[in-house]
Amino acid sequence: MAVEADPVGADPRWRIHSTLARSAANGPGVRFVVWSQGCSLRCPGCFNPDTHSPHGAGPRRVSDVVDEVVRTDGVQGVTLTGGEPLEQPDAVGAFCAAIRRRTDLGIIVLTGFSRAEVEGDARRAAAVADADLVVAGRYNARLRLGAGLRGSSNKEYWALTERYGAADLAGVPEAELVIGADGTITLTGMHGWEGGPR
Repeated sequence: MAVEADPVGADPRWRIHSTLARSAANGPGVRFVVWSQGCSLRCPGCFNPDTHSPHGAGPRRVSDVVDEVVRTDGVQGVTLTGGEPLEQPDAVGAFCAAIRRRTDLGIIVLTGFSRAEVEGDARRAAAVADADLVVAGRYNARLRLGAGLRGSSNKEYWALTERYGAADLAGVPEAELVIGADGTITLTGMHGWEGGPR
């Protein structure tokens, strides 16, 4: 991963539920995952209701999260999920811009907002401007899919670059269980089990 210095500038705060340094179930390759805290969409059947409240997670500086990614060896990309990342568009935009500027990592954003809702809101659109792929749309439990980074079949792939294709997404595992050095267990991916970050 190429690394460049980050210019001095705005450093917004970001309410983050958790991060995971290495995941294979949140996009193609090994990825650094960031779960935002807070989601007013509250889709019925959401796998991650612990991330809905805007409270429960102290804000972090975007630059600190970027530095954490840059220090992590062996990842091919970052995935932003939640909660709802685009309810904190300034932080997400600053993060994606810094990752694009400082690394060659791929960027995927998972959002409950539709593509039209993102494109129709200047701040949300700016937040994903440096992403390679946005997976957009509300989770619909009646249309449960749980494959290719889509929790339900109504969710749309919105490619902003040619970095990721259908074959890359089809190969993403449905779920993974990660046991941290401190004994923390993280169940993640597009699995159908209740509880824990997805």
